[in-house]
Amino acid sequence: MPRRPGSSSGLRPPAAPPRLVLARDHRDEHLARLVADGSLTRLHRGAYLLAPAGDPQDLLLARIAAAHHLARTEHCFSHTSAALLHGLGMWRLPSDVEVYQAHAPSSRARSGVVRHTPLPPADDRAVVAGLPATTLARTAWDCMTTLPAADALVIADAALRAGVDPTAWDAYARPRARGHARARAILAVADDGAESAPESICRYRLLRAGFPPPETQIRIPTRLGTFYGDLGWSRWRVVIEYDGRIKYADRPTESLVAEKRRHDALVEEGWRPIRVTKEDLRVRGAFEARVARHLPAAVTSDLRRRGELAW
Repeated sequence: MPRRPGSSSGLRPPAAPPRLVLARDHRDEHLARLVADGSLTRLHRGAYLLAPAGDPQDLLLARIAAAHHLARTEHCFSHTSAALLHGLGMWRLPSDVEVYQAHAPSSRARSGVVRHTPLPPADDRAVVAGLPATTLARTAWDCMTTLPAADALVIADAALRAGVDPTAWDAYARPRARGHARARAILAVADDGAESAPESICRYRLLRAGFPPPETQIRIPTRLGTFYGDLGWSRWRVVIEYDGRIKYADRPTESLVAEKRRHDALVEEGWRPIRVTKEDLRVRGAFEARVARHLPAAVTSDLRRRGELAW
């Protein structure tokens, strides 16, 4: 599979450790004053962030760190929390912290923390960003067995791109175990060519609708040089590219001109580019209908939704 030069590994760099304040170390009236003036953001009962609430992902990372400092038993973070610590891209941020621990939670367990038991074997645990968590391979498997299909594919793609050997997941194969079939369905279509969560979602939507599996990182030589399309089909010269806002943020005029020249160069080579934004993905069926208009009728006339990707 061709690689986009300079493409990322699929992992984001770890965030800086959050500045936590624990209630056990301070007087109640002092904490109340800091919360009132906005200096502290409450994370859990007994834990605060020494900063105003900001980016939702940073806030969730702070909640994970707080759960670690408040834990009273051996534990390791898992599922979506471990995915976040590992830097795997996600389509939707979870609302809860997820953790493995040795024993079932008590009735006094903190809300906002989902506890799984028992602790995984030592080989499935690691220290990630200074916190105990499941390994990258175990994290991805847990996510594939529990998340909705689209979110699971985002995690699987990112894990492959980060270097997980697909055979590593054979160790977790339990044909009768809960979630095993859904994990295998995801692995059958996972692709390390996806460079972002939106690209994985675009591919999921096409696969779910019954389109032929699209290629990723399509190499396209043009008069302006070689470009790499996010996904599409070389045989029909259709290329789909997700347009995020961030690439236009620093130099919008230059970026727009460069994209226009790129578009023209692709068209001159006989390609039909389809640009997709987050707004296009919000409307059910709209993205799929746009793509269908660019493919031969023989391909799109009898599309059948894939039931194994429905959950």
